[in-house]
Amino acid sequence: QVQLVESGGGLVQAGGSLRLSCAASGGTFSRYAMAWFRQAPGKEREFVSSVTWRHRTNSADSVKGRFTISRDNAKNTVYLQMNSLKPEDTGVYYCAAASVPYGGPDGPFGSWGQGTQVTVSS
Repeated sequence: QVQLVESGGGLVQAGGSLRLSCAASGGTFSRYAMAWFRQAPGKEREFVSSVTWRHRTNSADSVKGRFTISRDNAKNTVYLQMNSLKPEDTGVYYCAAASVPYGGPDGPFGSWGQGTQVTVSS
C-alpha cells in the first residue's frame, strides 16, 4: 500500500499561484500513475490532472492552460503547479496513486492522501 502526503496548500488571492507536492512511500513510485483530485464544499470530488509513469499528462478542461502536473521519480514526488487561480478552484486537493502505470479521470486510483486545503479569495 502506498502512503501519500500532500503539502503546499494555503490561502491565495485570485490570479495567484501555488504549487502542491505529494510525497509517496511504500511502493514502486516510478511505475504508478499519479493524479490530483479536488473536492469543493458541498460538491463531489472531481478529477484535476493525472500523469502516467512515462510522464504523459491529462487535465480537466477547467484547469487546462493554468495547472501543470509533473513528477520526479527520483524524489518519489508528484507536483501540481497552479497558476492564474480562481475562486472556483477552492477546495481540498487530494493526491492519488494507481498501482498500474496508466490512469485518468475514471481511475483506477486506490491510494489517497489526506488532502490539502486550497482557498482562493476574490
